Amino acid sequence: MPRSQFRSARMLKSMVFFIACAIAAPAGAEQPKEWLVKNLDDLVTLYRQLHASPELSFREEKTALRLADELKILGIEVTPRIGRQGVVGLLKNGAGPTVLVRTDLDALPVVEKTALAYASKVSTKDNNGNDVGVMHACGHDVHITCLIGTARYLAAHKEGWRGTVMFIGQPAEEIGAGALAMLDDGLFKRFPKPEFGLALHVDSTMQTGRVGYRAGYILANVDSVDITMRGKGGHGAYPHTTIDPIVQAAQLVVNLQTIVSRENSPFEPAVVTVGSIRGGTKHNIIPETCRLQLTVRSYTDKVRKSLLEAIKRKANAVAAGAGAPEPLIEFSDATPATRNDEALVNRLVPVFTRVLGADNVVPVDQSMGGEDFSQYGLAGVPIFMFRLGSISPQRMEEFAKAGKPLPSLHSPEYFPSPEPTIATGVAVMSAAVMDLLPKK
Repeated sequence: MPRSQFRSARMLKSMVFFIACAIAAPAGAEQPKEWLVKNLDDLVTLYRQLHASPELSFREEKTALRLADELKILGIEVTPRIGRQGVVGLLKNGAGPTVLVRTDLDALPVVEKTALAYASKVSTKDNNGNDVGVMHACGHDVHITCLIGTARYLAAHKEGWRGTVMFIGQPAEEIGAGALAMLDDGLFKRFPKPEFGLALHVDSTMQTGRVGYRAGYILANVDSVDITMRGKGGHGAYPHTTIDPIVQAAQLVVNLQTIVSRENSPFEPAVVTVGSIRGGTKHNIIPETCRLQLTVRSYTDKVRKSLLEAIKRKANAVAAGAGAPEPLIEFSDATPATRNDEALVNRLVPVFTRVLGADNVVPVDQSMGGEDFSQYGLAGVPIFMFRLGSISPQRMEEFAKAGKPLPSLHSPEYFPSPEPTIATGVAVMSAAVMDLLPKK
């Protein structure tokens, strides 16, 4: 375990005490400071168990079962297998509005390199039959833990609110498919349609004890593109008798770079990244095909359409120039941009400030990352996703002194500081839900 995780125990206890005291509680009820201090160790143990047993998108069977069991223990009405592996839990407490609290469940095909005592050692085969490691490299284990902590707190303090809290365990966020799968399975028809929707997401550059917010657009459109350049295979010693798909792919990688730099307005955010290129089996064999995988990011529908059309045009042009068959181009995993409801953000930022203090509630910039939490907003629910600081100040200082950047999300070396991250997430989410629900 890295030393920086142990150096701030005294600071952590003070922070947990401060956070807990700031959550309003009715007179005579168990004070939040008592609840959070007594229950944080159990939540951290749960987090470590989740971290050590990650599952890929739409394979979150054990993770979903664990979430369902944790909610059932609290007397929450649980319905599993909504949108394949999705979980819905309804915590009912009299008449009133419904607030959705969502966590994602899935992990990434990454071999963990954190050296944590509870690091994932899970490996499996992906959908293409490749051997891959599996890691919670995007903090979904933290998100699950914070949701369960929030559920525990709200279930133990029902005297302080009324209405319904809808806890959502959503599969397949990493491939942008889980939210839509749950909605298509009747999420808001089989269960109450919420008046508000909340979610948090860890931030790999923000220190623990802080949250970040932004009204309006915060995360981008995401599209995945698979391109198969086709040719005519043959012996590597006689390239003149072939049509080389690897050369086509190399040329296309370069040509794609001009879409953003020469065709897109510099005032419109856009990203075209080639994340994978695969072709061939041996040194001296020119293959029949070469496959590229792209991720494409934008904010507006106009830019999104322009980027995708340009990718198709350039791929076809490369093939035509080589005298090759037209490439196979597939578009998938379309995830719309995430837009936080302005009125909801404006209502809850003062709540966050009351809990954490003004210095620890900070505005954040738009990101070219993507999130299918946006689908709940497009379904007519005002939503707010906020960012949760996950790196201890000591660890940030260590990296700064070494002149090294902090590991990003999706990195095999990323890990949060669990105790303060979870304490802050549970405290802020609990306070937000209680503000949105009327008092008894």
